[in-house]
Amino acid sequence: AFGIGCATQSSAIANSIEQNFGISTKISGLILCALIAVVILGGVKSIAKVCEKLVPVMSILYVIGCVVILIINGKYLPQTFAIIMQNAFTGKAVVGGFLGLGVKKVVQNGISRGLFSNESGMGSAPQASAAGVAKNAVKPALIGSTGVFWDTIIVCLMTGLVVVSSVIANDAISLADGTIETSAELVSKTFGQISGIGTPLLVFGILTFAYSTILGWSYYGENAIRYLFGHKGILPYRIAWIVVAYLGVIFSESSVWIVADILNAAMCVPNCILILMLSKQMAKDTKYYLDENHLDEVDESLE
Repeated sequence: AFGIGCATQSSAIANSIEQNFGISTKISGLILCALIAVVILGGVKSIAKVCEKLVPVMSILYVIGCVVILIINGKYLPQTFAIIMQNAFTGKAVVGGFLGLGVKKVVQNGISRGLFSNESGMGSAPQASAAGVAKNAVKPALIGSTGVFWDTIIVCLMTGLVVVSSVIANDAISLADGTIETSAELVSKTFGQISGIGTPLLVFGILTFAYSTILGWSYYGENAIRYLFGHKGILPYRIAWIVVAYLGVIFSESSVWIVADILNAAMCVPNCILILMLSKQMAKDTKYYLDENHLDEVDESLE
């Protein structure tokens, strides 16, 4: 929670605001922490509800923005696909800043960013599924799997195509000359191709996604704290959450990501072991409810 749910999100917000509006990360970080505190300390649930309504709208607008850029870069798409396929396992990247990395590093980055994208195998998303009402465990599992498909296969693929095609199409968008140092700068320049609305659209998207993610993950972590230490641990946790949000702003983006990757691995190892231990039960339930068409049957053990 403190890694990909808090520090990386606050870092993304602050870097994006500084890149596009010139506001210091320290100032935007303080404002962000105040907004987080209002919700998790003051209990102003209306802000969280607003975020819940904004995220679907922002998702649609983001996809439309990606489609517009891909249309603009249309003639470069065959070259984009070719370069991605040719260099996927060679350690060579289109953007010069990553030249020379080996296959091991490429795969490592791919896995870590994939985890960040969909949280598969980390044991976090099932908290949201378990909070809902379902007739059996297989239905929310199916919904969870579609979430992985949409955010990774659709949204992240579109983002990758947008970035790579934009690098090919525009000499000004490159890491090779050192003028672009962060991911926020790279994506800002790609969306800047949509004259007038591209940059505001991107910034609004980052603010919406990242802020709502910070609030959602604070709930995940709070559930764990309550289970481990009871209600007495909640207030110290909430204060620590706000502090970590600011640390994500003042530390470098690369440092934040290194810590987040380590924490993700710490979640995945025990969770994946438990998934393997439960695999027979999963196979049994899948066969009964899905393959044998009992998907609408109520599992009384869940009541």
